[in-house]
Amino acid sequence: MTRRKSSDKNAAVNQLLSKMDKSVADSFSYQQRKAIQKVISARDWQKHNLDFRPTLALPFLPWSFYMVFLCGVNKRELLPAERFMAATMFLFTLFVMGLFFIGCGFVLIYLLKSWLGIDLFPNESLGIWDEFKSYF
Repeated sequence: MTRRKSSDKNAAVNQLLSKMDKSVADSFSYQQRKAIQKVISARDWQKHNLDFRPTLALPFLPWSFYMVFLCGVNKRELLPAERFMAATMFLFTLFVMGLFFIGCGFVLIYLLKSWLGIDLFPNESLGIWDEFKSYF
């Protein structure tokens, strides 16, 4: 783990203050600037188990686009609306995964039935077995 130099910390505070109105930036006391520097240097909230940030630069366009996918433990308190949405998304994901696994189960049962030569409907076929056999 690397430590930030003191000049890097001061640069971050100076950059933050430079984006404010000069009168507001000048109104901060030494203790307030040190408190800002301490908060910026802590940054425990930026550590993620999965941090994926690809950038897409398209030719002939002056812009580049980025996508951020972060995954980690949520350390903040959720609002009631956020809790409801999280529960809804969990149930929806569970439902979609259940449908996927049930579908895979039906395909496996169909392949097993075809492998055993069981013909439930004479002269009718989905063609899955023939396609499966063509790979082997």
